[in-house]
Amino acid sequence: MRPVTYSWLIVVVGIACAAIGWLGVAGWIAVVVAVASVGMHVAGNALGTSLRESTDRDLVRVRSARQPSVTLPQARPTRLERHQSLGRLVPVSAGIGATCGGIAGAVALGTLASSSLAGALLGGVSSAVIGGLLGFLVASCIEVIRVSIREAVAAEQSHAVPQRSP
Repeated sequence: MRPVTYSWLIVVVGIACAAIGWLGVAGWIAVVVAVASVGMHVAGNALGTSLRESTDRDLVRVRSARQPSVTLPQARPTRLERHQSLGRLVPVSAGIGATCGGIAGAVALGTLASSSLAGALLGGVSSAVIGGLLGFLVASCIEVIRVSIREAVAAEQSHAVPQRSP
């Protein structure tokens, strides 16, 4: 008789079944996620390869035959396109967020969790970092939205055609 050999797939299925028996429902979920991840990875590679192979690589020839080249005047860069500081609001907001987050975290750990002084201080520092990041994020978003709206309104007003009164 020929000796029994196991393929890698049978070994993987056996290990997965052992993990499922050991971990329970979490094991089933882990197996489903792992199989789905491998399947999506293979499908993505297959799709990317087929798209790469089916593309026309001589785009210059195709574009030049379709339309003549038109040169547009270079537009002035907007404030958001230039690298510059976001303003005074961002560091102030980050500082306020860090202060509020640190105080809230330390007080919550000290009173609600009855942690030690060292634990409350460490938790306060961690909360201060998170509060500072959130303050920075909120202030940055507000500043970018404010500048975008201001530039859009200015561009619209500069291109507005004055209407004549009868």
